Formats: sequence, C-alpha cells, structure tokens
Amino acid sequence: MQEGFYSNRTDFIRTAIRTQLATHAEVVKRTVARKTLVLGVEHYSRRDLEALRASGQTVQIHVLSLASIAEDVSPELALATIDAIEVLGALRASAAVKAALAERIR
Repeated sequence: MQEGFYSNRTDFIRTAIRTQLATHAEVVKRTVARKTLVLGVEHYSRRDLEALRASGQTVQIHVLSLASIAEDVSPELALATIDAIEVLGALRASAAVKAALAERIR
C-alpha cells in the first residue's frame, strides 16, 4: 500500500484471493463438475468408472430422479470410484454394489 501497488488493504486482499483462485482454477472446475446435481437420469457404466479409476479420480453422485450403475460394475470398482451417492428419487444398482456402498448412500 505504501508503494502504491494497492489502494488499501481490501484491494490487496481481493487481489490475493483472485490470484489464488486463478492458480487453482482447474482444480476448482473439476471439483464443481464432480459435485454437480444432475436433474433427470444419470447412468454410470463399467467403462465410465474404470476410466475414473485409471485417472485416479473419484465421483460424488448427486441426482434428482434416477441414478443407475451398470450391472457389470463390481463392488470393488464402485468402492474405488464412488465417494458418495445422494439420490432424490431412485437408485438402480446390483444388490452387491448397493451393499458395498451402503455407508456412502445418503
């Protein structure tokens, strides 16, 4: 402020926050994408979940209507890739997958 870079403390803090958000923009975008509420039907195939596992990512499923997990998804694959499930409607998955994810279903 004394050097004239910022007009006041508020300006300095605002600039610092913008800089940090810009630095982490890609991570923030991925986080928002993973936590988006889907309206309608959302289906997760074995291929989708295997791609997530291969990239080291996980998903949080938030769906208003119907969420389905393919019948060929193993409980191990589901546990490795699905952090949480919140469905306001119906969840369609094998009994084994539902049992494996029971603590993660809200």
